[in-house]
Amino acid sequence: MPDSTSKDTGSSILRALNILEIVSNTPQPMTPAEINRSLKLPKPTIHRLCSQLEEAGFLQPRLDGRGLLPGPKLNKIALGVLSNNDFLRTQRHVILQRLSEKLGETCNISIPSGGEMIYFDRVETHWPLRVQLQINDRVPLHCTASGKLFLSELSSIKRSRLLARLPLDSHTPNTLTSAEALKPELRQIRQNGVGLDNEEFLQGMIAVAVPIRDSEGRLYAALAMHAPTARLSLAQAQEHVPAIREAAAELALLMDEEQNERATDTD
Repeated sequence: MPDSTSKDTGSSILRALNILEIVSNTPQPMTPAEINRSLKLPKPTIHRLCSQLEEAGFLQPRLDGRGLLPGPKLNKIALGVLSNNDFLRTQRHVILQRLSEKLGETCNISIPSGGEMIYFDRVETHWPLRVQLQINDRVPLHCTASGKLFLSELSSIKRSRLLARLPLDSHTPNTLTSAEALKPELRQIRQNGVGLDNEEFLQGMIAVAVPIRDSEGRLYAALAMHAPTARLSLAQAQEHVPAIREAAAELALLMDEEQNERATDTD
């Protein structure tokens, strides 16, 4: 006798994947009703699936609440696909390598994943004095330049909920260990668009980070440089922000071009 439960689950999975495909291949935010124009699902079903996908992090609302966009988890999948594309992986790494050589310091791309940032790509400085972190290493949100940049982009409600369930552990004497202590800095980061780490994650290391944004202006990754304080002060590191922003714009363009190619291939 057929397993109706498996059939229903499979149907729900395919419906959810269809929703993600539509949202990913549309340049502007979409409401559940707009998504449903081609799917023609019952109204309660489309709203339930969109709500579940948003809660799971595969979709996220636009800042003004009008429509849905790819969420952090969907962006992570997209970046994973990019990492398996030899040409794009090479192009991305060339941009990162060029930036590292220009600044003379380690540079990395990281992506948000749950309550952490994951190093997605990284180029080490040639200096013997450096901090050894690897691709796929996970670092906290509350005490890293990239992590605080991500936190600053969240709505106050989402940020409060996230910080409430994170262990805001102290890593150095400079670590901010409460949501209240983080508030003014996150406000400043959101205003300036630059994340800072003033020896908050590792003593003797500073970092600055800027967003890599999608076509809607949403952060889906962060580009950062870090250096030992014996070689560079935080103020000196911030002088490199224009160059880091320029590289971030190149990376965003590269990602957009690939997404457009995939959208064309599915037409």
